[in-house]
Amino acid sequence: MLEELLRFVADEQEAGQTIRDVLQSGYGVSRRLLTKAKHSGEILLNGQPVYVTVRLAVGDQVIVRLPMDVVDHIEPEEMPLVIRYEDEDLLIIAKPHGLVVHPTRTHPCGTLANGVIAYYLAKGETHSFRPVNRLDKDTSGLMIVAKNQWAHEQCARMQKDRTLKRTYQAIVHGNLREKQGVIDAPIGLRDGSIIERMVRHDGQPARTFFRVLAEGDDWSWLELQLETGRTHQIRVHLASLGHPLLGDDLYGGSRERIGRQALHAVQLSLHHPRTGKPLTFTEPLPPDMAKLAGQCS
Repeated sequence: MLEELLRFVADEQEAGQTIRDVLQSGYGVSRRLLTKAKHSGEILLNGQPVYVTVRLAVGDQVIVRLPMDVVDHIEPEEMPLVIRYEDEDLLIIAKPHGLVVHPTRTHPCGTLANGVIAYYLAKGETHSFRPVNRLDKDTSGLMIVAKNQWAHEQCARMQKDRTLKRTYQAIVHGNLREKQGVIDAPIGLRDGSIIERMVRHDGQPARTFFRVLAEGDDWSWLELQLETGRTHQIRVHLASLGHPLLGDDLYGGSRERIGRQALHAVQLSLHHPRTGKPLTFTEPLPPDMAKLAGQCS
């Protein structure tokens, strides 16, 4: 069964161009997705199947259809999901801390992926699980899940172009000397570990912008924005400054005041992949972090 992925009516700017050129340059359809549409889907011009080399005229209607997703080999498990937004392309979820995003060897079930697949099936929909941004198990906050391959590609492109903005808040040990700035330090695996990262000269480039929101006696409440998205980036960068996250015992933080790393994805800003409309979502701090933030002056 095929489902509609894209539909547009050619305007004066698109007239004279081939369908392939418009799909690739105007709608961000990748070569891989275009090949899939040609061989296992269909591309219709005014209701009739056509080759992508056909040139468009003003008012021509183009529809791209692809086979419906084959659900991943992820067991559906019903669980409460906090959904902040949903349409045909995107699912915006507020993830609680303690929830793993995708099944792993050590967490084969009970993950967000299991819950999302169950949610889709309950609605009579079949989609693969396509997270755009991933959060560590003990990080809370907003996540984007794309509901089709095209939307996932558009969001990935926005991440690469840095037009998808991700804002976090954190509680860290100590008071920072500089109250705002940028941490520009490459990150790589620590020797002998498959999990722990560190700042190292031969790592991948990583940049984190930070701003102190308020301070307590021996901890600080920060707002952070990622320019890059390396694994554990915020955790590693702050630890490298001597200010690890409260609760982050992997990178030197203490669990005396909070039982998990005090990190929350508070805001996401992007342009909708289909409409171009600007979207911004904000998720308040959960109670454990809000209590600590409230003790700052």
